[in-house]
Amino acid sequence: MNVLFAWPGLHNQVMRMPPVVASAVPYAASYKFDWLAASGTACLLAALLAAAVLRMPPRRFAAVFAKTVKQLLLPELTIAAVLALAFLMNYSGATATLGLAFAATGRLFPFFSALLGWIGVFLTGSDTSANALFGNLQVITAARLHFNPVLMAAANSAGGVMGKMISLQSIAVAAAATGMAAREEAKLFRFTLRHSIVLASLIGLIAMLYAELGV
Repeated sequence: MNVLFAWPGLHNQVMRMPPVVASAVPYAASYKFDWLAASGTACLLAALLAAAVLRMPPRRFAAVFAKTVKQLLLPELTIAAVLALAFLMNYSGATATLGLAFAATGRLFPFFSALLGWIGVFLTGSDTSANALFGNLQVITAARLHFNPVLMAAANSAGGVMGKMISLQSIAVAAAATGMAAREEAKLFRFTLRHSIVLASLIGLIAMLYAELGV
């Protein structure tokens, strides 16, 4: 697991300890703000270019921008909080501990790997956030059980896609975009739930098949 050591005269250092790794090694805590490669930068540039092509007045563009910021403020804060939780779980050792616990499922873990991604997207509303939340757990458990870590990470992501249709954020966006009444959202959830469960289970079975074939 990951342990935080405080040495006299030195900065606190996160260490990765056995049995997650073969020997105690530093767990680098780094943050890189790659704004140019971020998808949000492309969206912003596209919006500015569209406004210029359509000759939208600056005041109107500012009004639309402010309305968009207000509309997306809470979802953005939620995503940021989930990503922060993912880093906290990784560096505190919680993810490693969960990974070792899931290792007890043995040969059935590839099936549960897909369901973990499914649960993650249902909770967070984002496959990216679910991967950040459970990706390290998948790798740790895969190494413990001698599965292909790439396969388990892929199962997490693929299973998460099947949870997107029942994500509360996704349902709310769909209802708002189609003009559906708020009371109809529960019907939409019930309709998509059975499809989501069946498809996530199918992904889990496929992951188990690949794992048995040694992929």
